[in-house]
Amino acid sequence: MPGAVLGRRALLRGALGAAALGGVAGIADLARAAGEDRTNRSGALRVGYLPITDAAPLLIAHGAGLYRAGAVSGQQPVMFRSWSSLAEAFISRQVDVVHLLMPMAVQLRYALGGDARILGWNHTNGSALTVAPDVTELEQLAGTQVAVPFWWSIHNIVLQNMLRARGMRPVVRSAPSKAAGEVGLIVMAPSDMVPALANGAIRAYTVADPFNAAAEVKGVGRIQCFLGDAWRDHACCALLVHQEVIDRDPAAVQSLTDSVVSAQQRIEADRDAAAVMLHDGGYLPQPTAAIDRSLTYPPQDYRIERPQWEPQKIGYRPFPFPSFTAALVESMHSTVVDGNRDFLDRLDPGRVHSELIDDRFVRTSIDRAGGAAAFGLPASLTRTEEVVYT
Repeated sequence: MPGAVLGRRALLRGALGAAALGGVAGIADLARAAGEDRTNRSGALRVGYLPITDAAPLLIAHGAGLYRAGAVSGQQPVMFRSWSSLAEAFISRQVDVVHLLMPMAVQLRYALGGDARILGWNHTNGSALTVAPDVTELEQLAGTQVAVPFWWSIHNIVLQNMLRARGMRPVVRSAPSKAAGEVGLIVMAPSDMVPALANGAIRAYTVADPFNAAAEVKGVGRIQCFLGDAWRDHACCALLVHQEVIDRDPAAVQSLTDSVVSAQQRIEADRDAAAVMLHDGGYLPQPTAAIDRSLTYPPQDYRIERPQWEPQKIGYRPFPFPSFTAALVESMHSTVVDGNRDFLDRLDPGRVHSELIDDRFVRTSIDRAGGAAAFGLPASLTRTEEVVYT
């Protein structure tokens, strides 16, 4: 019944918000109850996304006809405005496949008791800190408000560590003191960030592209730094499905992963063509100029501390490294959020990867697509994290 559905969605929305903003009893039960109502009954996996370049593999796979009929829905992927609305749709089974912030995926599994599983990475890098045109140094953000897309995001984690490295302190729910070197953090939907910067409501934001490039194209902001200049080839978003989907139809999950990995190769082969498809296909609402710029940033136009890392370049490498998951979970412990952090106390950084991530499918997809070398990945599929905040 329509009223019952609306009531149920309102409860779920409240549960997700409470998980981010303080927590309430029964959140896990609400999430599990939501999972029992599979709104999508088409038999084919339905894709949901935010309009950012991180989602490009899912979108290009659709636009290029890479999804196998019957495995993934041929309908246009469903676009959402904010991370919370995308997560709500995933939990309530309105969509089956999403790209989601990796720290948020940790929250969904361990704070909400969901059965979320990461299949692989959608991308590496692809995010930046964008500031008002007159801001030239991070220290100028003291006493101001800065927007992040979600509390549990790599953006919030990296930004806070960059601020601390320069002697500043991130604060929430209080007016930041310039004298004390405080920077106020607020959560804002990515689509609201460019206008908020333009009207002076915030002095900076950190988010995925093409929202950083869009501020430059519109002349309302400039990129201060790329997050990849602090954490080399970090992952922002991962490919997420429910464990139930894996158990019910592993062949469809493998087909989905094959398609996404093929799309990643396609993007790397011709970024300009990918930008045109993302715009002309109606997947991303930003101007083609902003989308293309975000995929092809000229490094000489920016102040880059570690050019050998190519932090300005979003990479479409699918393998989820265990070292990154462990380092990410450790970093979450020191991150200030306006919400309940109790679930972190139950996490062992060394175990989260095996509990949250199922890399069987992406390993097969990588082999089918030419092996690790075809993606510039080490043959061992292992790495050491390189993180520098100063």
